[in-house]
Amino acid sequence: MFKKILIANRGEIALRIIYACRELGIKTVAVYSEADENSLHVRFADEDVCIGPARSADSYLSVPAILSAAEITGADAIHPGYGFLSESAYLAEVCEACHIRFIGPAPNVIRLLGDKARARRAMKKAGVPILPGSDGPVDSEEKAVKIARELGLPVIIKAVAGGGGRGMRVIREMGELSKALKTAQREAEASFGVGDVYIEKYLENPRHIEFQILGDHHGNVIHLGERECSIQRRHQKLLEEGPSIAVTEKQRRRLGSTVVDAARAVQYTNAGTFEFLMDDKGNFFFLEVNTRVQVEHPVTEWITGIDIVKEQIRVAAGERLSFKQGDVTFNGHAIECRVNAEDPVTFQPSPGVIHAFSVPGGPGVRVDTFAHAECTIPPYYDSMIAKIIVHGRDRQEAIARMRRTLEMTVIEGIKTSIPLHLKILSDPDFIAGRFSTSFMERYLVEQKKPGDGRLAQAG
Repeated sequence: MFKKILIANRGEIALRIIYACRELGIKTVAVYSEADENSLHVRFADEDVCIGPARSADSYLSVPAILSAAEITGADAIHPGYGFLSESAYLAEVCEACHIRFIGPAPNVIRLLGDKARARRAMKKAGVPILPGSDGPVDSEEKAVKIARELGLPVIIKAVAGGGGRGMRVIREMGELSKALKTAQREAEASFGVGDVYIEKYLENPRHIEFQILGDHHGNVIHLGERECSIQRRHQKLLEEGPSIAVTEKQRRRLGSTVVDAARAVQYTNAGTFEFLMDDKGNFFFLEVNTRVQVEHPVTEWITGIDIVKEQIRVAAGERLSFKQGDVTFNGHAIECRVNAEDPVTFQPSPGVIHAFSVPGGPGVRVDTFAHAECTIPPYYDSMIAKIIVHGRDRQEAIARMRRTLEMTVIEGIKTSIPLHLKILSDPDFIAGRFSTSFMERYLVEQKKPGDGRLAQAG
């Protein structure tokens, strides 16, 4: 087992990794930017190293700074968390060269699955259902037009690298294709340093379903069931839950077996998430693989009782998974709300000093956060300040539990997304499970109707 792990991240995920390390008896090293000097992950780690100024490119995204911190402190492993360098094949390769264990998949696997066009081909070969689309990057307007006509509109242009909706455009009329292709290529180049894009058939109103997997270095791969991530805005998730109300036990077994076989086919190790779109007929189509721990991993931890971060660490240290597929059971229902420091109406970021911070506990409530009273939320990073996760005997109880938790949460000094979450949780379609990835588009249009100012007036 490792003696010391450097955490190449910040905020709640850095704290989450510290919790796991403490329980495993492993020392931790926190890295931080000048903006995070007083953050809780710095306080609770055994050692800490400042790696640069506030700008991510000069700190959390600096491979030389992170490797220097690891070598100075004698860390024998690096956990990248999510975001920043968590899916960097380059960091994984440098760690390998420096004899420091990267807690994640092998560099070649990260590189393969990080290129969405190559990942599509690999998944197709492994028997995973994929949407019809181009076999690789589309580099000319003529080729794009030909593929779009063969597929039939609507189609979607996607960047081969990255995510979060950047380098992505939906085409509903052929006249839009030329401009959209150039715009997507420029956006992909600016965001990810790679301007390649591909085209696939666009699904109207799908559900977003993802499967959590774990694999070790001894050939063992298991899945931990699915999470529903359809409640999202501009491809950014707002609320996740598990299990999905739309997935039957038969579908769970079948798709779970498929992702396990696919993971074995690419020799996947450590934690990962296979993401799918599900149409209104119950058909699944491969979307992408996230080669890291997910923001929403607590949903799966609640319903399975399995500590995913501890398993990541054990697997990276060469140990076998501590359970088999037959040991995995699903208990009750879990929901996670991402509490963001932003205006719930305009979605503008709301950095600043939190003057009061209190989230109630009680049965079935978990709070993952780095926030506290009198802490400063800097403007330089992602706006998420907390994850509130609840567990209930069934979905109805989980919804009720989340509502009472959010209603009793006190965060003063900044605006948060809590009023928006409360409205979503009260929406009849959400309560009935009648929603898709277009839920928020419809919801926000209805919100702007004259006479409905309830959200704007909420805290």
